This record gives sequence, structure tokens and C-alpha cells, in this order.
Amino acid sequence: MKYIADFHIHSHYSIATSKMLVPEYIDYWARLKGIKVVGTGDFTHPGWLKELQLKLEPAEPGLFRLKDEFMLDEASETHTFSGTSTRFLLTAEISNIYKKYGKVRKVHNLIFAPDFEVVEKIQTALSKLGNITSDGRPILGLSSKDLLEIALNASDRVFFVPAHIWTPWFSVLGAKSGFNTVEECYDDLADHIYAVETGLSSDPPMNWMCSFLDRYTLISNSDAHSPEKLGREANLFNTELSYDGIIHAMKTGDPEQFLGTVEFFPQEGKYHFDGHRKCSISWNPLKTLKNNEICSVCGKKVTIGVMNRVAQLADRSDIEERCNRHPFYSLITLKKILSEITGVGQESKKVSRAYHSILEKTDSELNLLLNMPVNDIKTACNDILSEAIRRMRDREVYIKEGFDGEFGQIRVFREEELKLFGPQEELLPDTVYEKNIQGPDRRTITAKRKPPPLEVASFWQ
Repeated sequence: MKYIADFHIHSHYSIATSKMLVPEYIDYWARLKGIKVVGTGDFTHPGWLKELQLKLEPAEPGLFRLKDEFMLDEASETHTFSGTSTRFLLTAEISNIYKKYGKVRKVHNLIFAPDFEVVEKIQTALSKLGNITSDGRPILGLSSKDLLEIALNASDRVFFVPAHIWTPWFSVLGAKSGFNTVEECYDDLADHIYAVETGLSSDPPMNWMCSFLDRYTLISNSDAHSPEKLGREANLFNTELSYDGIIHAMKTGDPEQFLGTVEFFPQEGKYHFDGHRKCSISWNPLKTLKNNEICSVCGKKVTIGVMNRVAQLADRSDIEERCNRHPFYSLITLKKILSEITGVGQESKKVSRAYHSILEKTDSELNLLLNMPVNDIKTACNDILSEAIRRMRDREVYIKEGFDGEFGQIRVFREEELKLFGPQEELLPDTVYEKNIQGPDRRTITAKRKPPPLEVASFWQ
């Protein structure tokens, strides 16, 4: 069975997250997005664990579904869903802050668990070491290796993944971590690491430049702090629906079972370039080197981003030397595309109305962005949306890189081009535009080895 999964999310118990991050809305937005399996996030928090146990019921082995009585009534009013309900898989992120070899280390780690019994064992062990009630993603003063040992002692079926491995502040390989390999962080337990999460500011080709990552399956997740952010990065599977089937696919990286990832354009990630947000300084690695990593405005050291850090650790120039290169698909969310087309914010009523209208005609968001033929999009919606999605798929985009905590911008049109299409009051089938898009060459980015497109409409067969 082919399906999409997004494992790294948060709950309403995490700091700086939406109050809508409850099982009901997670299920609803996962179905809008076309995500079959979603992580619960935050299972270490006692309040969230009780909520999960109250609202979820067993489905396939190691997976759970929302109980019927908690299904949102408004869901049926805004969208007609096809297929079965969302499946939940028990996950959590831990923030490890500790000293090792005389340096402070800050590393985030993901834990996957097969059942509530294992979760309760992990929760009990961690509650003795720190406060797990103040934040859905608890900050604990134990090493990443010790956390991995606790997880493995709870069950040998636990799956453990270093989170967003390149981000500067809280990751195993980020500029502030002090580690240059996964082994340095997890010591003699490193053999229990089978996959790493690439994070929003890197994509697979960037990771392929580091041969020491060849042994790991590269997974991608949204790290969603609101239900609408689900699926901005995700994983593609072809397995039975079960915890063990999913974990086996990620452990082995079998290309028949793990089909690749859905990605941000990495330049959109908020730590792609180096810089100082307060000083409006955004530099590529070469400019950072020329300035000795010192901000030209305030004289302080700039935040070293993911692109620079990957370049520091890269040991190959030909990414095709990596054998297990899974396909990846760089996407822009539908609401961002609609915001660009309409000229209003992503959270506006106009964009929301267009979003739901389009999905009612085209199924899920990820199916639209990944699979639906461009001509069918044109028929169901209009020329401008079909052209936007074509450009996105062909990686014909305009880029403003993210840096030092500020998201980058990825656009598919120039301002002048949008004017040629006229006003976009509603994206409806009877709105037809005949104007042709002309202009200078668009700035493009293309991976050295461009991934093949998914066979049209085959992903859910």
C-alpha cells in the first residue's frame, strides 16, 4: 500500500504551538493534506498522553485511529474525504542539553514507540530525571546516548532518530553542536541509529555530499507547530499499514518500501544561509568566509547556517557516488501558491476559501501538488494555478534564502507576470485566462541528479 507519513509534529502542550493541535484537528488536516500516517508528537507529556488514550483507539498493529465520537462535524461540511481515516503513530521529540568533553551540547531527538505500554515506561524513566510536564517537548539534562539507552531499555522495538540534524542550535551536526559525526554523539550505541531527519533547511542532495551519512535513511517531517503545517515535509511509503512495516522500511531504506521524501526547497528553511536577522545580514558561505564570520553591521559572529555547515563536513563532490539515493520532491504548499497568486496572506479568508474549493474538486493537497496532471489542474481550476504547479515541479522558482531564524521565500511568478493573468477573485473552473507568460529567463535551481516524477495518479493505487 502506498501512502504518505509525517511523524515529527507537536501538540498543544508544546511551547509556541497552536491550541488546535488536538487529535481531532490533526486527523482533519492530515486528511486534507493526503497524509495517511501522522505522528502524535509529545507522548512524554502526561496530559497529552491521557488525551491520546482517551481519543484514540487501536487500528492496525502499532497504529491508532481517532474514535468516531471525536470526529469533527465541520469536517464533512468543508470537504468530502475519500478513503479511510488517519492513522496515528506514537512519537515524541526530546531536547537534550548537556555537557560532553567540556562543551555544552544541544541536540533534539525523535522517539517512535509501538504502544502505550512502552510510552509509559519511557515517561516514567524520564520523569525521574527532569520536568516532563512544563513542555510537550521536554528539555532534559541527559546526554543523547543516555536518552537512547532509556528508549532501548523500554523496548527493542523503539525507533530513534536524530532530529533536523543540520540546524545550528539544536541538532547533532549543527554549527553549535560540536559533533562532526553521529558516532561522536551516541558513542557505542550509534549502531542503533538507522535514519536521520534532514530538516527544513537541507534536502537529500546536500546530505549526499557527506559519505558518513550513506548508512542512514534520510527522512523528512514537518515539525508542525499547527495542524496546517502538516505535510510541508513528509515521507513516501509502500508497505503494509503497521508500526513494524513502517519501521522496517526506514531501517533498511529498501527502495521498494521507502519511496522517498517530500521536501521544502531548502532555501526556504530559516537556517539555510548564514547571517544576522537583526542586522538584515544574509550571506552565502563564501561571503561569510571573506568576513571571517563577523557581522559587518554589529561586529558579532553571524549564525552559521545549514549550507555552510554541510560544506564544512562534505567529503565528496559527486553526489551520485552515494548508492541509496531515494527520490525527493521539492514542493511549495498550496496556500503559499494561492497567496502569491491572489496577493493576500496565507491566513486570509480569500486564500482559505480558494484552498477548500480547490481540494473539493481535486482530492488532497499532496495529490494535487505531486500527482495530478497539469491539464487536469487547468480544467478543474485555471491556467495560473496549473502553470504555478508546473513550474514548482520543474524547479523553476525565484529564491530568497532563509537565514538566522527567518524563513526564505520561494516564488513561481514575477510581479509583472501576475498582472498578465488579471484579478484572481476565485479559482474556479469557469475562470479562463488566455494571456501567455513571457519574460526573461527565470532563476532556476536544479539538483545535480533531478529525481524522476512520480507516475501520474499511481501513488495511491
